[in-house]
Amino acid sequence: MNAAVNVAQAAAEVLRREGVEHLFAYPLNPLIDAAAAVGIRPVVVRQERVGIHMADAVSRLGDSVGVFCMQAGPGVENSFGAVAQAFAEGVPLVVIPGGAPRAQTWVQPAFNAALNFQHVTKWAEQVTTGAGLVPALRRAFTQARNGRPGPVLVEIPGDVWAEDAPGVEEYVPSRRARSTPDADAVDAAAGALVAAERPLIYAGQGVHHARAWTGLRELAELLEAPVTTSLEGKSAFPETHPLALGSGGVAMPRAVFEHVRDADVVFGVGASFTATGFGIRFPTAGRTFVHNTVDAVDLDKNVPAAHALVGDAGLTLATLTDAVRDRLRGRPRGRADEVAARIRAQNDPWLAGWRPHLDSDAVPLSPYRVIRDLMATVDVARTIITHDAGSPRDELSPFWRTEAPHTYLGWGKSTQLGYGLGLAMGAKLARPDMLCVNVWGDAAIGMTGMDLETCARVGIPILSVLLNNFAMAMEDRIMAVSRERYASTDISGDYAAMARAFGLHGERVTAPSDIVPALRRARTAVDAGTPALVEFVTTRDKCYSTFQS
Repeated sequence: MNAAVNVAQAAAEVLRREGVEHLFAYPLNPLIDAAAAVGIRPVVVRQERVGIHMADAVSRLGDSVGVFCMQAGPGVENSFGAVAQAFAEGVPLVVIPGGAPRAQTWVQPAFNAALNFQHVTKWAEQVTTGAGLVPALRRAFTQARNGRPGPVLVEIPGDVWAEDAPGVEEYVPSRRARSTPDADAVDAAAGALVAAERPLIYAGQGVHHARAWTGLRELAELLEAPVTTSLEGKSAFPETHPLALGSGGVAMPRAVFEHVRDADVVFGVGASFTATGFGIRFPTAGRTFVHNTVDAVDLDKNVPAAHALVGDAGLTLATLTDAVRDRLRGRPRGRADEVAARIRAQNDPWLAGWRPHLDSDAVPLSPYRVIRDLMATVDVARTIITHDAGSPRDELSPFWRTEAPHTYLGWGKSTQLGYGLGLAMGAKLARPDMLCVNVWGDAAIGMTGMDLETCARVGIPILSVLLNNFAMAMEDRIMAVSRERYASTDISGDYAAMARAFGLHGERVTAPSDIVPALRRARTAVDAGTPALVEFVTTRDKCYSTFQS
């Protein structure tokens, strides 16, 4: 590209070199057409935040960073929640909004994105000249990828797009720089883990970012230590493995609760240990924490780390495994059967206690029966599934047993309703060979359901599983007075009909015997390229797999 190019053209070329295949967008933004001109497909959504959620999934599952662009003013204002969600979950993104002309940037009521997004981005800046475009994008992609991943915003004022933008011909794609912890710290951590009577491994999303699944399994089997995960880390360790406890959130399997309560040494790998009402709450008294995180800001933030291992999760696991192996003289100690037996002794009775819900023939349907039949109908190892906030998250996560890496897009530090649809859509674009499923409720579909039309229009064949109890049921008890007097938690809709109107395969299911046949018909539609929504009419009564300390 020796001829002069303007900012829009240069930005599109940078995206192309960064491996971007889809530009998620809402008009008007000059980058949309410029990207199309270099072979990047624009995916125009019905609501900005769904496009960012799609970019979020692409970043999690692919090798490139997801990118979203939108218009100045209302477009960027409407995007705040989705960027905040990605920031909470540590997902790399590049967000490129248009901005007011430079002379109006600081004049009210012009919305200054670079200023207002600073608290929900890793990096936010405004490009004020054409010459500043390429360096700004280099910074953006580098910041998004490195350290704790996160969203980066580059705002381009309306009168900058047409300026010449030099430097793109020398642009080299960003890379992920990795580091290892201090060797002495690794050796001390290995000593603590080998000496532990009840070690516990807690895997977070950093294991996914590092693609460190094999290393996690190797250490767990060498140490013969049980493994649990955060919701974000779920599927980093196969939950069919004898050492797997399951994942922890608001709801969890009993083995997770008991092992968290009883562990004497906890190794958090690729984890922030952020205190959240939607994750495991680790007791700290009388326990030793070994904390691996890529960002030192996490250290001693919510748990006291006796051993701090700052660095890439994959490199940390490799060096720590070597140190543990040296102390164990190259082989496990023969404790695996005992550990696995304890896990079974906790989880088998727990699961048996939930059988009445999982096997229920009641009408309205039990959501757990839907989840059970969904697991029995799909190939779990070839399915990428995600949940929405509230009941779908707390009903699905304890019982969906993952088998392969990156087959569960978990989240929970922030709880934005409607997030799951965009994640499933982005996952399908990143991994078209997989069945991609979102499980949501009737409150969530009210937030982002219009983008089912995007599924049909763009050709994104996902399977959307809707649990409809015609209520904001989690709030029934808390809002008892307003519910009784004004039906404030009641909502309604025929969402299968809405899906059909958008061009999807849509069915409503009310009988337990119809669950599997409806799911099979939906799967046939998806395999033929038609997105599907199956709406299950479920009970308003709510119960979750929670425990009291």
